[in-house]
Amino acid sequence: MCGIVGYVGEESALPILLDGLERLEYRGYDSAGLAVATGDAILIEKHAGRVAVLTAAMDGAPERLAGARCGIAHTRWATHGVPTDINAHPHTDERSDVAVVHNGIIENHAALRQDLASRGHTLHSDTDSEVVVHLIEEALVGTKGAPEERFLQAVQRAVSRLRGSFALGVMWAGASELLIAVRQQAPLVIGVTESAHFLASDVAALVAHTRNVVFLRDGDLAVLRPRSFSLYSFTGQAQPARATECVPWDVRAAERGGYAHFMLKEIHEQPEALRQTLVGRLNADGPALGELGEIPLDRCRRAWFLGCGTAYHAALVGQRLLESWAALPAEADLGSEFRYRDPLVSPGDLAIAVSQSGETADTLAAFRQGRDQGAVGVAVTNVMASSLARDADQTLYTWAGPEVAVCSTKAYTTQVELLALLALETARRRRAMGAADLQGWVRAMEKLPRWAEDAIALEPQVRGIAEWLADQSHCFFIGRGLDWLVAMEGQLKVKEVSYLSAEAYAAGELKHGSLALVDTGTPVVALFTQPHLAEKMAGNVAEVRARGGRIVAVVSSTLASIAAPLADELLILPDVPPPLAPVIAVIPLQLLAYHAAVLRGTDVDKPRNLAKSVTVE
Repeated sequence: MCGIVGYVGEESALPILLDGLERLEYRGYDSAGLAVATGDAILIEKHAGRVAVLTAAMDGAPERLAGARCGIAHTRWATHGVPTDINAHPHTDERSDVAVVHNGIIENHAALRQDLASRGHTLHSDTDSEVVVHLIEEALVGTKGAPEERFLQAVQRAVSRLRGSFALGVMWAGASELLIAVRQQAPLVIGVTESAHFLASDVAALVAHTRNVVFLRDGDLAVLRPRSFSLYSFTGQAQPARATECVPWDVRAAERGGYAHFMLKEIHEQPEALRQTLVGRLNADGPALGELGEIPLDRCRRAWFLGCGTAYHAALVGQRLLESWAALPAEADLGSEFRYRDPLVSPGDLAIAVSQSGETADTLAAFRQGRDQGAVGVAVTNVMASSLARDADQTLYTWAGPEVAVCSTKAYTTQVELLALLALETARRRRAMGAADLQGWVRAMEKLPRWAEDAIALEPQVRGIAEWLADQSHCFFIGRGLDWLVAMEGQLKVKEVSYLSAEAYAAGELKHGSLALVDTGTPVVALFTQPHLAEKMAGNVAEVRARGGRIVAVVSSTLASIAAPLADELLILPDVPPPLAPVIAVIPLQLLAYHAAVLRGTDVDKPRNLAKSVTVE
């Protein structure tokens, strides 16, 4: 959730740190701060509020600060303690000799805090993170040798006492040309150039400077110098040199490119993102998912789909397609609930974890439990070398490009598209689908980017609907079958960015209670893309209309004649084959959420209380 930036090199650290924080603003945060080394002192500046507050405070910084060549910076999303200047990172010891930034949660912080206090330490913040800096301060007292050796030993001793998830960036005035980075269940990446090294929780903070990176792994401790870095284990064992990887997109891909918001840009990027997801994965005879290797899809007895939020909604669609096309029993679970219901995972089952970032803590924990119980693990993610990708037996990358807006759009459509490919590949290997049908679905999937363009072309009409919706206090989304799953994603988008109260219901359940919430003028978005359910859906919409609900129908062109007599507004989609309709039907719902949010004046790309990558439970 939080953002870490670090730099050690031959240029001024201050502008690099501030630029990196700005590039991480999309992750969600409530305060920002930085620390830079100036000779034998570390200077700290931190404030509750936006990065702009920190930048303004640094305007006219003294020359010795502007000339600093080493520093760390942080954007905090509150877990322990409310957003205040004191609770902001970096945290320091009493003499400001040691500075630490931390992402994650120190689970045993209360016991450590009590232990430190009993030995005379004074902790000023309410955070779990501050204990780390005092542990390092204490450990430095008992170290010997050269400054780098002492610094490394102290950090190792401190880390050995921590339980939980933590990504750390650490500075010490006694070794002011070094940074130490520590990773345990929270992402960190090193950026590499000839004359500098960068540290960040997300490559978005680095690509303005370098595309050559090293992704740290759990249990890594890295010492960063201007022209080199070294890797160690938490116990101090030197690790072999690790080759750099090249980030497959540059800084321009993470900028708005003329769009008012990243969310709108990413909605409009969906046709191209869908194309990129398909590249090399289709041939004339069917799907070509060579990335799956020798995973025994033909022998699996059950599949478990795991995800949170938008990724969970994509997983629900994947579950339906896998059962329908491949005749493989499947369940979709929220990552945050899976571990607490004693799931009956058996050796040889298939665990499919879906996460845009590959760092979603609840999804990772659920996935690891499934693996521990013997399941074969497949990751569906957008981020190379993420924790999820490293934990998996095989990884399917969506190749959607950077998604900056907190509200996920192109991640969802590419996840659903890729899960459809996985379902087809499973059907092929299990001989559950004939050659002619496989070829037919290949031809249909090749059209998805063009159909997405057709859906985006509805934007002027959607904007007009949003002008009315923005003045409402609540709305409902209904559908049947796959349309209900799309309705769930649609209502989530509206809640996330416009702050309208929105709920999704299976249309057949309306008369079992939720119809009581409908009265004159209630906005109801109804989806019609499943022909075998269209007449039943029409009956449900008629019930809503009879009670005064105002109907926005999102409908496949072939079903328009059924929906039109019931609708106040009609959004006509291309005639997409029903199993693939979730990829396209969600697009006008994304646009509706976006335009309603703009009209309501919300912070579209950084909605309140939310973060892009949920790396804590």
